[in-house]
Amino acid sequence: MTKPWLDIIGIGEEGLSGLSTAAIALVENAEIIVGGDRHHDLAPDIKARRIAWPSPFDAMIDTICGFKGKRVVILVSGDPLWYSVGARIGRAIPPEEICYHPQLSAFQLAACRMGWSLPDVETLTIHGRPAEQIIPWFTPGARLLILTRDGTSPQTVASLLCQNGYENSPMSVLVAMGGSREERIDGIAGEWAGDTEKEFPDLHTLAVELTAGSNAHIYPKTGLPDTAFLHDGNITKQAVRALTLANLAPQRGELLWDIGVGCGSIAIEWMRAAHEARAIGIEPKESRLSIAAQNALCLGTPALKLIEGKAPQALEGLSSPDAVFIGGGISEQVISHCLQSLKPNGRMVANAVTLESEAVLLKMFEKTGGELQRINIQTAGDLGSFHGWKSAMPVTQWVFVRSYEKSVESEKS
Repeated sequence: MTKPWLDIIGIGEEGLSGLSTAAIALVENAEIIVGGDRHHDLAPDIKARRIAWPSPFDAMIDTICGFKGKRVVILVSGDPLWYSVGARIGRAIPPEEICYHPQLSAFQLAACRMGWSLPDVETLTIHGRPAEQIIPWFTPGARLLILTRDGTSPQTVASLLCQNGYENSPMSVLVAMGGSREERIDGIAGEWAGDTEKEFPDLHTLAVELTAGSNAHIYPKTGLPDTAFLHDGNITKQAVRALTLANLAPQRGELLWDIGVGCGSIAIEWMRAAHEARAIGIEPKESRLSIAAQNALCLGTPALKLIEGKAPQALEGLSSPDAVFIGGGISEQVISHCLQSLKPNGRMVANAVTLESEAVLLKMFEKTGGELQRINIQTAGDLGSFHGWKSAMPVTQWVFVRSYEKSVESEKS
């Protein structure tokens, strides 16, 4: 068994005094210590060679690997594997070569300071990420603990809360928890939003308890109302969207190709449905790409990648998808390209409303298998002085799942 040569140690505001005896010994006997300026300041009077994080961070991986054979310690904040660089390093260096030494995380400390049960809290980060990605967790009564970017983060989050109808939400800025400089600053979202004169320390954790106002957006993760989206009429309607997402079955970290992305409704709900889910939207019309980008930002999926172009040409060079949705530009050529690109156990859903597109789906169903269904939605509407049922255009939906066994056989042949 490979012996660990790299120690990643979480350190808190109390510095070396807060570490275990074993961790202190590792730091004191290290030949090389890697960390940010703050981490080095928390461990003074150590004779080891000091290495600061570079920018971009990825440049450090090769440097760290070059130290193999020496006594190397990396200092990080709190828990090395909870929104920390430990996870990134662990993807580049075999786990059996690393020993992790966790300290109390900012989330644990913040939960204790607020008196909140940690399993009942959403733990999020906007450090190095767009703040809008926390929007899907805006629900009445929700409690959020957020790792922040800098001293402007409270105002940024407060503005997002106000835009979504949660202006009365209490907010707490928790500074230097566990150290001699610990401080707590309380406020209300409506008071902090747009207040550029109020200053907060760059290093802090933000606690928010959401209080819904009369105009609050109370949305599910998926199944959003059509009115939640800007669109030019080109949108997969709510009921059909729900069935589509159920068949696409979004999972953590998976990638979706949304071909004919339109206003982005399917891709956005895919990303909202599963943690770290990714999506690439393909669309030939620039105006619709602009609408999709606006929707992605407002509904909490700013990482949605949008590409102007037509399939299958625009699909060349993209990472293989876990799922594919085709809502526009259906053709045998596009479907065949997607089937070849789809990962084992991948799902494909194609929705057709025209006879021509329906004919393509029928042909692919007969050739490849899967499931074919027609979706008819009726809604109540005015009928003179009474009410009657009004039918939307029927949607023909083809669902195909690429089994793992067939994928292996295809690769062998």
